[in-house]
Amino acid sequence: MAATWILTGSLENFRVTREHGFRVIGAKERRRRLAEQFEPGDRIVLYVTGVQAFAGIVRVTGEMYEDRSPIWPGKPSKPDAYPWRFETEAEAILEEDDFVPAVELADQLEHVRKWPLEHWQLAFQGQLRRVSDVDARLLEDRIRERVGAPP
Repeated sequence: MAATWILTGSLENFRVTREHGFRVIGAKERRRRLAEQFEPGDRIVLYVTGVQAFAGIVRVTGEMYEDRSPIWPGKPSKPDAYPWRFETEAEAILEEDDFVPAVELADQLEHVRKWPLEHWQLAFQGQLRRVSDVDARLLEDRIRERVGAPP
């Protein structure tokens, strides 16, 4: 069964990923163990920090590989090559004005229940996390609703 992951990144990194046609996703250096768990067919829900919203879904189409050529800007104070990469394809990508605010789903997501509701933002710290099938369906339904695509 394909897994669903949430990838947390900045708006700048989202825009760069869009410029690359959502054909490549990279994981941070220290996230190699998690990145090694990704398999072709897995889905990645893109969560944008700052605006605290879900921006779309991509599907992993290839095995993890290492590439340290710069693509994403990351944080100026902590540059990271995001070397653990995957080929991906866009499934449902929202325009920035249509992003799904995470606060609208925070009280419904199983993943968020690990934290007090008033601190739901803590659920999206760290770059990668796997979510339950129930959360995956909720996120997919809400994003596809905004895109106008069938689930």
